Amino acid sequence: MLSRVWSSAALGVEALPIEIETHLEPGLPRYTVVGLPDGAVRESRDRVWAALKNTGLPVPRGVATVNLAPADVRKEGTAFDLPIAVGLAAAQLGTLPPERLDEAAVLGELALDGAVRPVRGVLPAALQARRDGRRRILVPHANADEAALVDGLDVFGVATLAEAVGVLSGSLRLDPVRRDARQRFDVTATPGLDFADVKGQELAKRALEVAAAGGHNVLFAGPPGSGKTMLARRLPSILPPLALDEALETTAVHSVGGRLGHAGLVAVRPFRAPHHTISDAGLCGGGAPPLPGEISLAHHGVLFLDELPEFRRQVLDVLRQPLEEGAITLARARYAVEYPARFMLVAAMNPCPCGHAGDASRACTCGPALVSRYLARLSGPLLDRIDVQVDVPAVPVSDLARRGVAEPSAAIRKRVVAARERQAERFAGLGFRTNAAMDAKAVHRFCALDDASQALLVAAVQRLGLSARAFDRLRKLARTIADLAASDAIRPEHLAEAIQYRSLDRQRWVG
Repeated sequence: MLSRVWSSAALGVEALPIEIETHLEPGLPRYTVVGLPDGAVRESRDRVWAALKNTGLPVPRGVATVNLAPADVRKEGTAFDLPIAVGLAAAQLGTLPPERLDEAAVLGELALDGAVRPVRGVLPAALQARRDGRRRILVPHANADEAALVDGLDVFGVATLAEAVGVLSGSLRLDPVRRDARQRFDVTATPGLDFADVKGQELAKRALEVAAAGGHNVLFAGPPGSGKTMLARRLPSILPPLALDEALETTAVHSVGGRLGHAGLVAVRPFRAPHHTISDAGLCGGGAPPLPGEISLAHHGVLFLDELPEFRRQVLDVLRQPLEEGAITLARARYAVEYPARFMLVAAMNPCPCGHAGDASRACTCGPALVSRYLARLSGPLLDRIDVQVDVPAVPVSDLARRGVAEPSAAIRKRVVAARERQAERFAGLGFRTNAAMDAKAVHRFCALDDASQALLVAAVQRLGLSARAFDRLRKLARTIADLAASDAIRPEHLAEAIQYRSLDRQRWVG
């Protein structure tokens, strides 16, 4: 007997349809899985056999051959347990209609008692099933909410192997899981920390507002306790809410990485803050199979690197390509996967090892050579990609003792959203969401300067010794400041503010 069941294999944040062919014939007992299975797939035999027996389904006898097609793609993980078991049951019983099997996609891990356990990558699998024209998908009950985010597909969350066989044979009637993605999105999106709690640091707050409005990267430098981390953690509260398509993209990354849990949908912008001991694989992704790293888990959100010089330089330099391209490609000998990584980088650092260089209240105990070595941990190309570099001095006691609250995040967010709406209208049909994402052609088109602004920019670039990349990035930043001011043209004052945010470069300004 021969049966065919459809499943999928994760390839980055996409899914590849996999056809599981099962052939049974008389002979001495033998079980073979072909089609480049990894260890977890080969070990499925013991789980599948025990699940079939404990569920009351007949255990195949004789020679069983399972082919995972296409055979030149490596199959990894435990999500093939359920479709293999269904294929064996279909070939043994002969009562599962082939047309019903062909209309469905199946994935899930099996326990020895026949229970179906959750797996990674369900959302990409559901999206691929819809593209392939499948009418239904059978997933673990714990993953049903995630799969139900895909419209136009009947999602059945099954708790046991017996339920899966019953649904596919038509002998068991289960209601498809229905979820309104937009309603779930609105319920899940909740406000976080608020800028009303931050006293003083008006320049830093303005810098974050500009960065949020245009999607620019930020670096704070200042002594310990000046509020750098406090400011950074409140950045998501002024960012525009996630659009539904952005939420689905982010959810797909978290699903593939096994970080989704029971949430079903990532409805708020991610905020990732890895420790400085992280490896380059942990930050950018890797492993076997390669999984998304922190920069991809921060997709459409914020990546916060506290104590930036404490990260290994090799780790930080891996960020350069993702910051420029919004994606990371993990290449292996047999294949390459690409994970999205369109995030805002927010970093914080002390000005020196002791943290008090330039602090009027405390003397720095570091010599010039030690400070130079400390700052040299940050490469020039990385700093070149950070548009907003701001000194964050210690907060005066008078500001801390001042009564009342500062401007709340809601008021700042309103201005940020208005600036983003101007950008959405400007970039309609071009594929950009923010000013920071503009390519060179778009910068030339949308960041034109008048004579006075052009002269100011040329003088600043010459005196600061900036690169051609920084030349364009200053124009993008000035465009964002103009958007916050609701100005169609970039004026000298907008450009002057943008230049002011190159703090680390201005420290080298002579004359």
